[in-house]
Amino acid sequence: MRHAPIDSQLFKTNRQCLKKLMLPNSLAIVNANDVLPTNADGTLRLCPNSDLFYLTGVEQEESMLLLCPDADDEKQREILFIRETNELLATWEGHKLTQEEARKVSGIDRVHWLSEFRPLFHRLMCESEHVYLNSNEHKRAVVEAETREARFVADMRRRYPLHDYQRLARLMHRLRIVKSDAEVGIIRKACALTEAGFRRVLRFVKPGVNEMEIEAEFAHEFMRRGGGFAYIPIIASGANACVLHYLQNDQPCRNGDLLLLDVAASYANYNSDLTRTIPVRGRFTRRQKQVYEAVLRVFRQSIQGLVPGKKPKDWQKEAEQMIEKELVDLGLLTPREIKRQNPDKPAFKKYFMHGLGHPIGLDVHDVGLTTERIQPGWVMTVEPAIYIKEEGFAVRLENDVLVTEKGNVDLMAGIPIEVDEIEGIMKP
Repeated sequence: MRHAPIDSQLFKTNRQCLKKLMLPNSLAIVNANDVLPTNADGTLRLCPNSDLFYLTGVEQEESMLLLCPDADDEKQREILFIRETNELLATWEGHKLTQEEARKVSGIDRVHWLSEFRPLFHRLMCESEHVYLNSNEHKRAVVEAETREARFVADMRRRYPLHDYQRLARLMHRLRIVKSDAEVGIIRKACALTEAGFRRVLRFVKPGVNEMEIEAEFAHEFMRRGGGFAYIPIIASGANACVLHYLQNDQPCRNGDLLLLDVAASYANYNSDLTRTIPVRGRFTRRQKQVYEAVLRVFRQSIQGLVPGKKPKDWQKEAEQMIEKELVDLGLLTPREIKRQNPDKPAFKKYFMHGLGHPIGLDVHDVGLTTERIQPGWVMTVEPAIYIKEEGFAVRLENDVLVTEKGNVDLMAGIPIEVDEIEGIMKP
């Protein structure tokens, strides 16, 4: 564990909130993610299951959480199952959680080895009427390989066909989108790592450096501080920035180009998300500055417009209208084109074709009921952009913003974004 320990009270509170949403006489099960194979006998590093971590703080493979709030035996209302270690496993894979360590991390008193799962689970299934099973219900998820959760769901339906099965994801989405003070504190740490990396890169970038070298500078700063990349970095110079998910990161940065950096840190499994656009030579051209200032105006107004009670789709529409006006002022669209446009294919989408923002937390594109109205406690990215393929550059700006009843809190307010500040730091 690279990050500092997290107070188990966070996970205790999260479990209590989930139990309040569950039906009477029900149980819920959450599994760890699979350890994914690469080639030959290789595997990827485990990616903790976000729901399991949210409820337990456990990051170990094959772990399982069983919640049964109305169990007749009070000791069986929360049970954590973990992998039992042995000398061979410790030699090849290293230390695994002891039962006492798992209790301390999770705040769950009853911790069992996985070998004990079946008889305990069967007893509680016989007591329960409703069963909450988990799945990945993110709207943009593309799931082609059968997951550990999916295999468990299939097994449960075969073994216990007469129970009433419920979707745990709907409850988790409702809980996870509203961040507690403790969660916001961890996200702030991820944002601080991101700021350190970005400031390092501002002093490093110059004509001739390669995109991969810039990625290495971020990696150095994130990892030495106990974090890592929140997602695969996008380091896109010149026309590469017009590719929304550019991941090649292997081209030289040329004098006169803009460099789009969509790079951010994670800390303790919580993520940040930052985008900045900077001049490779340290100074914007007149045209680059015009477009940059246009995006910055939309960025500022969109942060102000992110308020409780508004639907995300209406917030998006407001930004699109602002972008449309800026495009006219920049000479990229004409009022005539807008008047004659197909409403289903608005003219602005040539230059701004993606969402204005998304929830962020344990996942970069975090889960949440985003068809509902914005609430205090949401942490949202704000990321307007203008992509001009015909001119060979793009500008995108992005910060992470906490919504509160008393006004928004920009969690990245200290990260340079103004033209003068960026040019001042980059000046040789």
